[in-house]
Amino acid sequence: MFTQSYQNILVGIDGSDQAMEAFKKALNVAKRNHGTVYVANVIDHQIYTFMSYSPLNENIMDQLTTDAKDLINECKAVGKEFGYNKIEGIIAYGSAKEAMAQTLPKKYDIDLIMVGQSGLNAVERFMTGSVASYVIKEALCDVLIVHPTTK
Repeated sequence: MFTQSYQNILVGIDGSDQAMEAFKKALNVAKRNHGTVYVANVIDHQIYTFMSYSPLNENIMDQLTTDAKDLINECKAVGKEFGYNKIEGIIAYGSAKEAMAQTLPKKYDIDLIMVGQSGLNAVERFMTGSVASYVIKEALCDVLIVHPTTK
């Protein structure tokens, strides 16, 4: 019987419940395979304004970077509670879609991408489609979409 042994798992984190759910499932896969979980928060240099993009100012970028570090540290704390510490944090800048589907998988030799079905950014989903949809179509490796748990 063939079993896939994923060693480098990329998870997009944005502070949403679905992203945390994807991260927790990634921990299970990584622990089973003795792999590494790469948690990535991608900061887009552009923000939506009416019908155009405007660059983020330095103060906002600093705050977004601080928030990203906090999310990564939260994931590392969850991993520690779970008993698994092979977790690497990544803060990337640019398009979340391209970073998650192509740039980061190439750079970190990713063999599985795990993302929540949808994240926090409703404006981006409306304007350009979800990161998950793009990753499914364009990823360089296997993709697992984590659907929200029904309560």
